[in-house]
Amino acid sequence: MKRLISLLFFLCPFGIFSQEFALSHIDGTSSSFHRFAPSQSSGSILVNHQGGLGQKKPVGYPGEKAKTEKLIAKGNDYFDKMWYAGAARVFDIVLEKTEAGHTPALLSKAGDSHYYTGNLEKAYEWYHELYGQHQEEMHGDTYLKYAQSSKGAGKYRRAATLTKILRQKRDEPLNELNTIDPRTWEGSYTVTIKNLGINSRYSDFSPMFHNGSDIVYASAKDTLFLTSRRYRRTNQPFLDLYIAKSKNKEGDLTSPQKFSKKINTKYHEASMAFSPDQKTIYFTRNNYGKRLKMGKNGINHLKIYRSRFTNGAWGKAEELPFNGEDYSTGHPTISPDGTKMYFVSDRPGGFGETDIYVVDIIENGGFSKPKNLGRTINTKDKEMFPYVADNALYFSSNRPMGFGGLDVYRSDGANGGFGIGVNLGKPINSNKDDFSYIVDATGERGYFASNRKGGKGDDDIYSFKYTLNLNAIVGTVENGLTGEVVDKANISLYSDEGKLINEAVSDTAGNYLFKNLGSTTNYTVVAKKKGFVSDSLPVETKENENISITQYLKQLVGEKPIVDLFEPSDVYFDFDSFKISPRSAQELDKLVNALKENESLSLKIASHTDAIGPEAYNKYLSDKRAKSTRDYLVSQGIDPSRIISAIGYGEERLLNDCSNGTPCAPDQHRLNRRSEFILVSG
Repeated sequence: MKRLISLLFFLCPFGIFSQEFALSHIDGTSSSFHRFAPSQSSGSILVNHQGGLGQKKPVGYPGEKAKTEKLIAKGNDYFDKMWYAGAARVFDIVLEKTEAGHTPALLSKAGDSHYYTGNLEKAYEWYHELYGQHQEEMHGDTYLKYAQSSKGAGKYRRAATLTKILRQKRDEPLNELNTIDPRTWEGSYTVTIKNLGINSRYSDFSPMFHNGSDIVYASAKDTLFLTSRRYRRTNQPFLDLYIAKSKNKEGDLTSPQKFSKKINTKYHEASMAFSPDQKTIYFTRNNYGKRLKMGKNGINHLKIYRSRFTNGAWGKAEELPFNGEDYSTGHPTISPDGTKMYFVSDRPGGFGETDIYVVDIIENGGFSKPKNLGRTINTKDKEMFPYVADNALYFSSNRPMGFGGLDVYRSDGANGGFGIGVNLGKPINSNKDDFSYIVDATGERGYFASNRKGGKGDDDIYSFKYTLNLNAIVGTVENGLTGEVVDKANISLYSDEGKLINEAVSDTAGNYLFKNLGSTTNYTVVAKKKGFVSDSLPVETKENENISITQYLKQLVGEKPIVDLFEPSDVYFDFDSFKISPRSAQELDKLVNALKENESLSLKIASHTDAIGPEAYNKYLSDKRAKSTRDYLVSQGIDPSRIISAIGYGEERLLNDCSNGTPCAPDQHRLNRRSEFILVSG
């Protein structure tokens, strides 16, 4: 239902309901926020739960030409009425089960129908075919929806390409993409999220704290027996406000029930906020009196209403004075001191499709003139679902450089306003829509909504908890021969899959730090410096503990490799093994490239073991390692004649004092199990 609301607001393509509670419209329709989308007609009809076009097979299916034309006409009729759920099912049947031509109009409407109901994967499928077959006939708004659907389907590179194409079509400078702040908020915390038991198979979103332990939220859950009024845009029941009790410290909720008969109507109510004393509720509703009211563009817009709690009950709702008949206003939130209201609107004069505004709440219950929060918050795209806590503004936006459709951002208070919004990152954000984020006074617990995979329905409410993250790797780099510290060494942190996660440089004491790491997670730390043999060390973190490691770099002496062309890293072996590991292969591939780019270079390979085990066996094992290294290079296209030697030295050339009988840590023994390379010119 967020989509209903958003659609009401602004025809945007995100969560089936929460977006509808957004505020924008495109081409005379409402926003893709079908959660609370405006409609051209009431769209309220009684349908049996077992009904629905998608469950009926058309006569003559896949049918003859006349039957197909009737199906297309039915789909167009549903689409024009903004009954997108039904239209999507009809267009899928036409495109997948009949011989109808895949025309630009048909593909575009099929994509739009899924886009407006939150099925971005299916929308991407039809937009992608449209792009491949009829690119020259695509309009700018279709490129936008295609790009957003691409992100929702996990196609981030395509989304970036389409964004550039769209900017070129709009004659917008591409360098503006470089001015978008792509930063992700980083704190010394781990985040645990949990899907709540109160979620239904429909849309549940917009949680809000009430009376300490209660949560009020919007839901399209069906509470009637057999039949229910449906919102034809999504074929789901209309949104109502519900209230649930806090069950435990983990954020679970229980005993949901409808909030108030005075507030819930036969149309949409969602996205609410309470005054600090909890005696006044502000919420979003269709523009509705005795019947739905239409603006000049034939759309029923959203408005913010207010109700007061007196004599033990909520009173009749009244609309606020800064609403409009020809634009939407919604998503209210109240500042902790109760003096300001922030809200979303697509009213004229904004910076984008929907912007966040603020008004002062006057003591007599009046309001100041709405003020746009400006370009530090609002963009050319959609900003919505604001929430203010502890001098910070949280909101959702579908601006470029995000993880998915709507992402949650945080903006800290600055100079009487708010600074640049910073993406909260994963796991709060996903490749789908993430929105209506709220956090308690401690800043540690809260809720948000998402239509990410793995949920129970359309939009689901999730609890989250921030836990102080003490997982860190504290490292020191030393000279393996002298024991002196090595400063200005380049340190790289890799995941267990070999992905570069972070980089650091050792300080004057040879120290470095990687913090905010995962618990009980495998990493690899690689230390490098010119003139030294590199060191690669596997490390497993523990549960909220610092892990201390020391890395030993051997200074190169004697034959000097041509480090200006290539400085090889050591290739390490597992205990009692001469098999080339995937990580070693990655290092050897660098050597292969250097040799191929510099035909005048030759190579010497020297392999070594630790001092564990018989000396004769170690000599044999190191020779096998040298030969397996040579064989790998030859298999990658290196001429065998360019490999001058491949010699195993066993335990003859240890890098430390870990000889037979000397107790050493495992990482010190591992330092000796290596292959070294000397590049020789001529």
